[in-house]
Amino acid sequence: MARTEQDERQDGEAPAATVPASPRRGRGRVATAISVFGELLITVGLLLGLFVVYSLWWTNVIADREAKRQGNHVREIWRTQGPGKLDTKDGIGFLHVPAMHNGEVLVKRGTSTEVLNDGVAGFYTEPLKSAMPWDKKGNFTLAAHRDGHGAKFHNIDKLDKGDVVVVETRDTWYVYKVFAKITETSKFNTGVLKPVPKGSGKTHAGRYITLTTCTPVYTSRYRYVVWGELVRTEQVDKDRTPPRELD
Repeated sequence: MARTEQDERQDGEAPAATVPASPRRGRGRVATAISVFGELLITVGLLLGLFVVYSLWWTNVIADREAKRQGNHVREIWRTQGPGKLDTKDGIGFLHVPAMHNGEVLVKRGTSTEVLNDGVAGFYTEPLKSAMPWDKKGNFTLAAHRDGHGAKFHNIDKLDKGDVVVVETRDTWYVYKVFAKITETSKFNTGVLKPVPKGSGKTHAGRYITLTTCTPVYTSRYRYVVWGELVRTEQVDKDRTPPRELD
């Protein structure tokens, strides 16, 4: 078939220009990256949420179980132990503070994380050594967690002047009454642990108790301190009847 002049003109024309890529493709890549980043943020948020649940709830469950086990062990020792010197290796007794609504709290030696994480209160061995409740003079100084790991001093802010703090040992109930507190002080303020606690208003030796914990709640920046003074003691009877202050 003969080629026309028009056919030859068409054969000699340059190929059509390439159409540039749609900008939608670039926007799609950005959208994908944003979507992936968003999913990562959600995942991180979920992990942080689980960590908070673990720290503030599950550690309480574990610590309460361990504290109960250790407390039962101490009471069994008391039940089977004859007269003689009190064995304080596993715990010297129990703290009862009705205003804090925390039940009985086992009191053990030391204030390290290892001790307090078992859901107990610990008496100080450093930087200043605590007196014992049965000492004629001194300051029985205690610490416990305020959140997580039993949170035994979580409600320390509920304590006010005149509230009762009772220490139960194998043979004696020691009844204290709150007389002063500091709602925020430096974690390095060891004066609050002295035999005559600095800042309490007391100027003479006596038989005091000091409760310390972290503040504000969920932080360890400062310390919350409550002081009490012994008002009386009561011998433990065969039924371990609590003193009237715990009725």
